[in-house]
Amino acid sequence: MRFTVSAAAVLLAFASLPVLALPDPDDGWSGTGELGVAISKGNTDSQTVVAKMALAKEDVLWKHAARAAFLHGESDDLETARRYELYGSSGRRLGARSRVFGSARNERDRFAATEYQWTVSVGYGLEAIDSDTTQLTFEIGPGYRWSKAQGVRDHDNGGIVRGGMEFRHQLTATTTLYDTLLVEAGDENTFIRNELGLQVSMTDALALKAGFELRHNTERSEDTRRTDTLTTVNIVYGF
Repeated sequence: MRFTVSAAAVLLAFASLPVLALPDPDDGWSGTGELGVAISKGNTDSQTVVAKMALAKEDVLWKHAARAAFLHGESDDLETARRYELYGSSGRRLGARSRVFGSARNERDRFAATEYQWTVSVGYGLEAIDSDTTQLTFEIGPGYRWSKAQGVRDHDNGGIVRGGMEFRHQLTATTTLYDTLLVEAGDENTFIRNELGLQVSMTDALALKAGFELRHNTERSEDTRRTDTLTTVNIVYGF
């Protein structure tokens, strides 16, 4: 029942996207909303819902981005996954392909070794490739992380080095390959997330997106694994 309510709420919100007060493209804002649902019935009943939203705005001097992601899963009426993530960044251009930026990220995961973590960072970004068909951007800089282990009161706070990479290549008029990498390296733990996928446009606003996400933590508790993977097929709405 918990999953049914959650999935219905996400589906309703996604279906309502076209009529919501979304950012005005005339103001420079653009964005995407994604939704994927997998339901299995039989010997094992399982349901998983994945939802994402991303906003971006860029002008001559500034580049802003914000993202939110949600994952929820159940198997035989037992919750097996619950994760929320929020991210935001702002960068000011130094030149045609370089900028300085500040970013913040918050993640809460009910089934990971770390219950929650906050990270803030500043750094330097370089657009190594910026053509009509290919974009490749690198980011690196220092930051700080606040985190709490699952089920205990222990907190692991300390400095980190944050690195990032974003790659997009348009294979055809309707098909785009993408790869996004995030690394947050610290003394207590190094978090790595990589998402590789393919997006195929169906209309001007709708696309089908298949992705493979890998998440790795160098530190873990006794009952968790260092590496998680997630394969998704989502409907994407662009605005």
